[in-house]
Formats: sequence, C-alpha cells, structure tokens
Amino acid sequence: MELVEESPYRFRIDRRDPMRVPGVIFASRALLPDPVADRSLEQVANVATLPGIVGASYAMPDLHWGYGFPIGGVAATDVAVGGVVSPGGVGFDISCGVRLLAADLDRDELRPRLEAVMDALSAATPRGMGSGAVWQLTGRDELDAVLRGGSRYAVQRGFGIERDLLRCEDYGAVHDADPAQVSDRAIERGAHQVGSLGSGNHFLEVQAVDQVYDVPVAEAFGLRPDQVCVMIHCGSRGLGHQICTDHVRAMEQVMGSHGIQVPDRQLACAPVASAAGRAYLGAMAAAANYARANRQLLAHATSRIFERETGRRLDLVYDVSHNLAKIEEHAVDGAVRRLCVHRKGATRALPPGHPDLPEELRDVGQPVLIPGSMGTGSYVLTGVANSPAFASTCHGAGRVRSRKQAVAAGTGGDPRAELEARDIVVRGASRRGLAEEMPAAYKDVSAVVEAAEGAGLCRKVARLVPLGVVKG
Repeated sequence: MELVEESPYRFRIDRRDPMRVPGVIFASRALLPDPVADRSLEQVANVATLPGIVGASYAMPDLHWGYGFPIGGVAATDVAVGGVVSPGGVGFDISCGVRLLAADLDRDELRPRLEAVMDALSAATPRGMGSGAVWQLTGRDELDAVLRGGSRYAVQRGFGIERDLLRCEDYGAVHDADPAQVSDRAIERGAHQVGSLGSGNHFLEVQAVDQVYDVPVAEAFGLRPDQVCVMIHCGSRGLGHQICTDHVRAMEQVMGSHGIQVPDRQLACAPVASAAGRAYLGAMAAAANYARANRQLLAHATSRIFERETGRRLDLVYDVSHNLAKIEEHAVDGAVRRLCVHRKGATRALPPGHPDLPEELRDVGQPVLIPGSMGTGSYVLTGVANSPAFASTCHGAGRVRSRKQAVAAGTGGDPRAELEARDIVVRGASRRGLAEEMPAAYKDVSAVVEAAEGAGLCRKVARLVPLGVVKG
C-alpha cells in the first residue's frame, strides 16, 4: 500500500473508492508495520469506508493488526448524518485501560520490603483465565449496580474514597449504561470476575519514577523522581468479550436494512441513532463500568497491602480507558459536530482547559498512561491543545509478534530469569505467559512515545521503570 510521507511522524493513505476519507498514520518510518506480516494498513483503509466518518481514519504509532479496526485505530463518525458505531472499533476487551497509583514512598525505602509486598499482592490478586475475584457479588441486582455505577458504586460500597472518582475518566462511570442490553451469557461470564486481573498482557506492576520531563505537570499529577508507583492494566474480562461477540452478530443482521456495506465483516456496524446502535452503546457502557469497577477493586486491595506492609498510602493519579466509543463534540471543518469517536488501542488525551477534566488538573491537561512491554519502562504523558486526532494518542508499545510467535522466538530461554536478572521481582506467571509478553514481542515503547509526541498528539511528563510484576 502506497504511503505519502507528510512529515517525519505523519503518513497518508490517499482516498480511493470506497474510502470516504484518507487514512493517516502517526509513526516514524521504523515503526510502520510490515505490509507482508501485518495487514493493519489495509485495515486503516477499510475503516475509512464507514458511513459518516469524518476527518480521516487515524492510526497511532503502536499500530498493529486487530479485529476489524487495527489496534491503535481512531475514527469518528457524525451522528447527525447517519454516522455508525462499530463494535470492532472498540474491541473485545471493552474499556480495557490503565490505573496509576503513587505512593508517599521512594524506591530505596521499598527495597527491603519489596519481596513481602509482591508476595502479598500476588496472594490478593485473582488472575488467569477463569473465575475468582476480589468482590463476591450477591446476585444479578448487585451486578446491575456495578454495570450502571462502575467505580462510583464500588466506592459507595467501601472500595475506595471519593477522591478516587475525581481522578477517573468520566468520574468513574459512563452514563447511559443499559444492563438490559447485556445478554445472559455475558452476565454469566462476568458474575464472578469483578476485581480480577485476567491474563494475556494484563498486569499489576510496582514501579518507580525514573525520569521527570516536565516538573510542574508531574507535580500536579502527584509524581516526583524515585517515587514508588503501582500500575494496573486490565479490562472487562469475559463480560466485555461476550458483549462484543453478541453485538457484532446483531449488527451483521441489520446492516443490509440500513443500506450499509463494509469491506470486512469484522467492521459490522449500525447507525448510532438506530435501535442496534443504541443497544450496543448501552451494553458497551455497562461493560465499561464493569471495567472501571474492576480496576477500582484491584486498586483498593493494593492500597490496603501497601498500608499494611510499608505503612504508607497510595493515591490515585488517574484511570483511563483505551478501548471505547464515546459521543463527543469536536470542531470539524469549522463547525462543532456531535461525533461517535472510536478509540481502539488508543487513549483519550484531553488538553489543558478541557471541561471534562477535574479542576485540579484543568491547567495541565489529562494524565495519559502508556504501559511498556514487560520489563521495560512505561510513560506518563499529558494531552496537548490542537492535537490532530480528536484528542487521542497511543496506548502502549504495540505488538510486532503474535503470542505464538513470541513463545517460539523465546524457546530455550528463561524469561523469569531474564527479568530477575534486571532486579524485577516476578509473581504468578507461567513461563509461556511471560514469554508471550517479553520485549521482543513488542515495539520499543520509547520510540512509540517519541513518535506520538513528534506528531503533536501528547507531551512526555515522566518515565517509570518496573520493580516487580504480578501476571496471570
């Protein structure tokens, strides 16, 4: 596929039928996907065919192949002109995201207690493919309360404090959640997983602030050099996966009645204003609230462990999703429009002054949390004014090898020993699980962040390095 280099960090796929808009990829040449091994550029072009799409089909520097949309894909559709919502533009792990907590503790102070802290975190963190959770719900009514209330309901039930909600995207819950649009099978899958990590690339990591790039903004976020932090990466577990599966099938059945054709059945969609569109958005919001509650519960358990083992507290820096579709207002061609913004493997990055930010962050912008691959650094960024992709940026390092390929490439090695040789304490992961997530399976997260900053999507605030990790 021919790419036009518009600048060192911006490439264009020119519009051609049936594309309605061009494709735009924010990346350096070194980060562009291999067109033979990775068909994500073709997916960027396919997304550009969606009814109602405006601006461009955007891709972040961590771009790689996904279901329907590429991972790292951003697309906005105009609700007023039949713009669609596509479950493939959100993905199976709805509202998968990252939560960062900061301790009033330095890494040297933690070092004598690190093994004990990691043992306690391992024991307290349900993880893996199956059931097991921090919160044992009493029944469907209580699960419905989670689906409607997210972190807000968890805090009401004693899992956290009111300040936590001020540092959460959407203040802890997406409005318009509709549990009635969540199937019995999805409810069954989610009923016993509220407060669990899952598997794959999900983790709970104890980190330290290794470098600060913007001292005033870092201070506003509550970060300083050598400070201990905890990063939690997880989502909506089996409930979100089932919701995506259910609503893709439903949209496949109604697309024809809306006169919609797509080049890939994984882009099944329906107008936002249609019954199918509203049903998906209601179910998606319910899954998002489940994911917010999930991270709230894990964070609360982690905070209690830190208080018990170190005598120090943890404060929430921010919680943000990177798999979601949101109805937002943005200026397009000089007019403010109501858009359905899909972010799949992409993070909302609100600029300073944005009204959706809490007052204490409004002057500096939104904390953007970018986890690296296992054993490498992670980044805290902030949103910037006039960013070119609906206030969006990258979400992580981005895969270059599938899990199967990563395991094959690491045959004969010992990933646990490799991590421990770097003074990273590992708890609870199988050899295969570690091999799937080692750095060789991912792009260089520092290069990804450099490209995102160079493209004008965000700005670096701090770099974090791992001290210990709990994996499924």
